[in-house]
Parts: sequence; C-alpha cells; structure tokens
Amino acid sequence: MLSPTPPTLSDGTKVVDLVNVNTREVQMRALSDPELYELEMERIFGKIWVFLGHESEIPNSGDFVTRDMGSDSVLVTRDKSGEVHVLLNLCTHRGMRVSTLDAGNTQIHTCIYHGWAFRPNGAFLGAPVEKETMHGKMMSKEELGLKKARVTLYGGLIFATWNIDGPSFEEFLGDAKWYYDILFKRTDKGMEVLGPPQRFTVRANWKAAGEQSAADGYHTLTLHRWLGEVGNYSKKGEGEGSGGDLSPEMYGVEVSSPHGHALRCIDLGRKIRRMTGLDPDVLSVDEKLNALPPAGMTKEMVEQLKRNLTPEQLHVQTSMPPQVGGIFPNVLFGFVYIPQADGSVVGSMTMHAYVPKGPDKLEFVNWIFAEKDAPQELRDKMLRQTIQLFGTSGMVEQDDSDTWPHMTLAAKGAQGKKMTLKYQAVYETGAPKGWPGPGIVNEGFTKDDTQWHWWLYWRQLMGDAV
Repeated sequence: MLSPTPPTLSDGTKVVDLVNVNTREVQMRALSDPELYELEMERIFGKIWVFLGHESEIPNSGDFVTRDMGSDSVLVTRDKSGEVHVLLNLCTHRGMRVSTLDAGNTQIHTCIYHGWAFRPNGAFLGAPVEKETMHGKMMSKEELGLKKARVTLYGGLIFATWNIDGPSFEEFLGDAKWYYDILFKRTDKGMEVLGPPQRFTVRANWKAAGEQSAADGYHTLTLHRWLGEVGNYSKKGEGEGSGGDLSPEMYGVEVSSPHGHALRCIDLGRKIRRMTGLDPDVLSVDEKLNALPPAGMTKEMVEQLKRNLTPEQLHVQTSMPPQVGGIFPNVLFGFVYIPQADGSVVGSMTMHAYVPKGPDKLEFVNWIFAEKDAPQELRDKMLRQTIQLFGTSGMVEQDDSDTWPHMTLAAKGAQGKKMTLKYQAVYETGAPKGWPGPGIVNEGFTKDDTQWHWWLYWRQLMGDAV
C-alpha cells in the first residue's frame, strides 16, 4: 500500500517547501503559480468555511444572491421556512448555471438550457413534459437535487463549506471567536447590510490581498501616510507626532490564530483623549463607552453591550478594542472611528472578501453594515464615510489595490518568483498584564506574527498528505 504523500508541483517542488518555517519566508512564486491556484481551490476553498454574505441580503422567502466559493458559483437562498441554503449553481442535468443573475426572488429556480427546476432548498422538482420523464428513471428525483453545502449563520454572517463532516464553524474560529463576538454579536438585534455589496476586479493574486487582511498594520505608515497629513486625521493629540506620523496608531495588542485569523486591537484611551479631550485614566467602563461609543453605535445603544458581552469582553472593548482584522482565508473587516470636521466621530463597519478569479485576478467585494437599531441619520453618515474611505473607489482601497497587482507581476518574473516575502519582525512581549482574552496575544508596536500565522495555516492546508 502506498503511504500518503504531501503534494508536489510539476517541477518537483514540495508545496510545504514554499514556506520556510525556520527563516519565516515565503517564496514569491506562491503569488503567481497556476498549479498552486488549482490546489487552493480544492484544499482551501473546497475544504474550510467560506464567507458569502449576510442574511439581511435575503430577508424574504425566495430571495437569493449568487456568490463564489473559490472557483465555484453558488446560490445563497432562503426557503419558505426561513432557512438559508447554499447550493452549487450547476444544473445536475448538463452543467449549465441554474441562475445567471446576481440576485432575485423565486420559489422555483429554472435552468434556461433544458428547463430543469429546483426549489430554494435545492430539491429537484422536475423537467418539462413531465409525462415523458425527461429526467429519466435511472435516478430518483431526490438524487437529482442541487449539490448542497453545509451552512452556518454567525451574527447574521453566512458561512458555508463543502466539508460536510469536517470541523464545526466554532472549531474553525477557535479562540478568535471570543474577539469576533465583541464585534458581530454585541447588540440585541444585530447588524444588517446597507445595500448590495460593491464589487470590482483587481489584476492580482488573491493571496496578496488575503495575507494583508491578516492584520497588517505596518503598511499604514507608508502606503496610507496621507491619513496623517490631510483633513481631520492630521490633527495632533497629546503625545502624538507631527502630521503624517501614524506610528502612535501602530501600538496596541495583536491576536493571532493557528487558523490564520487575526485582530488588531488599538488603544481606545488615545482616541478618547484625541477626539473628546477627556482623560480615560479616570473614566469608568460606562463613562468610556459614553465618551466614545463603539464604532457604529450611539450612546443610547451602549446599554446593549452589557446584555450581550461578558465583563471581560467589555474590558477589552473599553481598553484595546478590536478594530481591524481578518478571517482566514480572504476576509478583512474594519470597525473604525472616523473623525469629523465638527469634532464628532462616525463609525465605519465594513467587510471585504477577496474572491479568487484565477492565478492573477481577484474580485474585491465590499459590504457596508449598520446595527439594526442605529438611527437613520447615523446610517446615512456611515454609508457615505465608508464608501469614501473603504469602498471600491475609496481613498484607502485605491492605495491597497495598487500594490497587489505589482506584487503579482513581480512573482511571475524569472528571478522575482525565486525571491521571498519576509515575516521576520517577531513579537517578544506576550499579552499585557491582566489581559482577559484567549489566543496568541502580544502587545506593542505591530509586528509580522499575525500574517505569519496566516501563511502557516495556508501551508498546513496545502501541504496535508492525501
């Protein structure tokens, strides 16, 4: 009997050797190799939990949207009982896409090729000219339904996996869930989307964006330097550097995960001083929440936090709240505070997915959220501010989406593909004294640990013997 072996590329390179664990380097080839891309579709997007959207996008029976799980198109539907389903968008007759629409509402999904029809739960209804039994008699109708993924809802977010008997979603999140709950499960009614997600195509490998989403704060100092030079961001606070110096924002707490999830927790006290003029050192938990409510919340909403979060989570929320981070493999989220000209603060709640469309192409998908209880005036401000900064034409995303194509092109070069991505800035601190949260926690100036753990999990998934 042959023993299981890890995958090897056509030139003899073992996939695991692309990530040098001892020197914390990744070969640039990983951002361009077509063979790797095909393996990723099977071993990553075909195996783990993938983010697809939010249930408020399909509020009614029969609502659906089309999304992608790696290289596969899927239908995200809601049936008459209110249950959410994720179905492979492939007719079981001849392989035509069941739906060619981005979204809609129907109780019967009908393939335009031969008319085979399916319910929102994927069940096969029948084919035209029923008396002729054009679906044949070799397979039952139950066997001809659309392929179904395993689905979970988390704070209204929709995740799915083809690994039907694999780890649960909670196991996939691991210790990171404790922190994600502070963001996604903090209010009584939860979040909802502010319209359909924005989408645009970037000529880049999905991992160039994906690894950045693993809480890379360092690039902000240079790529987003303008944040400290223009508008309300340029105003200095106590102990802060000159205009353009964003280094104070690089200090905080970072949480890594063996599954590649990551969070950047940034000092709230510094923001309270800067934006309100109050001294956070003399404020209670309640006073901090009222002085600067969490991004996307009003003072009237903060009481909900006490009903939904533990005292330990409230401690983190009022000291070093998570503001930016990622969910492996391709999701970035931001819950950030945006200063206004009148001295007020508007929160932004956004999520990006970097959907692979080939070895050198990704689709950038951007969702903008608000709490269901948020007043309309706040929702309008959040939508406008988030589009301006983090939308498909936003000032921040114009910076980021310019770097990824350059990295992908460089990784195709005869010499460039032999060079390495380096993650050698290593934390040596550990968690702050008294830190109540779980996980791999470090404090201080942002380092490479979160992104490095992202690559280690990529290596694990890609290198597993079969």
